Amino acid sequence: MIIDFNKMDPLTMPGMNHGTGTMSVRMVNDGQYRMISTTIHPGGSIGTHTQTSGDDLNYILSGQGKAICDGVEETLKPGVMHNCPKGSAHSIINTGDDNLVLLTVVVAK
Repeated sequence: MIIDFNKMDPLTMPGMNHGTGTMSVRMVNDGQYRMISTTIHPGGSIGTHTQTSGDDLNYILSGQGKAICDGVEETLKPGVMHNCPKGSAHSIINTGDDNLVLLTVVVAK
């Protein structure tokens, strides 16, 4: 199966999970998993939230940022994957001057 995010219209989301700024997302959700192409614009963040549906895997494609998962800060850069297990709380923050682009996969558990 091919998922072509280029053929999807992006949704602009302000302050996701009480975060800051804006982000653009393209998402596929079939109940078993969610695959999300996410762009967090400079100054933007996804606010702290608890993963309730499954593990949240975030692969960084470009940009710079940080994730805070259960109080532990992690540096995000291209080629790094941040994993927030089900039941954990995390946030993702764009700390750079460019977009923070990531591919997120959430697997239902």
